Amino acid sequence: MLEPAHIKYANPLYGQLIVGPPGSGKTTYCHHAFKFYKELGRRIGIVNLDPANENMEYKAKIDIMDLITVQDVMDSMHLGPNGALMYCAEFLEEHTEDWLLPLLNKAGCNYFLFDCPGQIELYTHHASMSHIFERLQKEGYHLVTVNLIDSHYCSEPSKFVSTLLMALNMMLRMGLPHVNVLSKADLLKRHEHKLKFNLDFYTDVLDLNYLLEALDDSPSLKKYKKLNAAICSMVEDYSLVSFQLLNVRSTESLLRLRNHIDKANGYVYKAGEEQSVNTLLACAVNAETEVTRQNKDIEPYM
Repeated sequence: MLEPAHIKYANPLYGQLIVGPPGSGKTTYCHHAFKFYKELGRRIGIVNLDPANENMEYKAKIDIMDLITVQDVMDSMHLGPNGALMYCAEFLEEHTEDWLLPLLNKAGCNYFLFDCPGQIELYTHHASMSHIFERLQKEGYHLVTVNLIDSHYCSEPSKFVSTLLMALNMMLRMGLPHVNVLSKADLLKRHEHKLKFNLDFYTDVLDLNYLLEALDDSPSLKKYKKLNAAICSMVEDYSLVSFQLLNVRSTESLLRLRNHIDKANGYVYKAGEEQSVNTLLACAVNAETEVTRQNKDIEPYM
């Protein structure tokens, strides 16, 4: 877990750490979020920390592939893709002081989107990325982890349980403000017939005993009944995991996600466009009625 950082409050710096499994839409989110925040007047830049990201939709302010790439490591070190990614993460950690931090200081931005690698092992079983984030915190960066997960995982109870466990593991291991996001929510209508419960069951992670019953109905999962019950009980005991829905092509959806992120990393209390009382209230907990929240967060996707 990250150690408490001594934050510098003069000229505060902010960052979103965009993580999530491969194919969850991290690069697409960075592309659309960059344009969205740019229109809000933020001095924003994208930092690509994925050494295997060859199909970027955006122009990165800083690109790790100028330092090292997975393909080069695979060729020179005779490693597989996962081993090469871990080597790249360790290499970046070694060069945080002489490569990453100087480039960030010269970028001319105070808000960054860090497009991170998709291999979950880098955050749940490996320490290099956490050490890099800890170093950024010590430099005065107010960080929030934005964990993107494909909303398609809601369509199968077993996949959703594994998603909950993965999200909880990352939250506890990284020790940072954390916003879990069900991406590609605009496609949920295609899988609506597969959802066993209302959508707010998945976003608010309601009583998982109902999900457990759905798992027990599966012939292939009956023998794991006790294990499934233990996992669901642990997730409920921590009571940390919930999800926001996201359609990256919807300005309203990006705006509502922005409210959660700004509250998580403290941007709402510092930035110029957040000076009005109404905008502060928009980020406040329970500032909306449940009916309003349902209309804006749930109804557009069903």
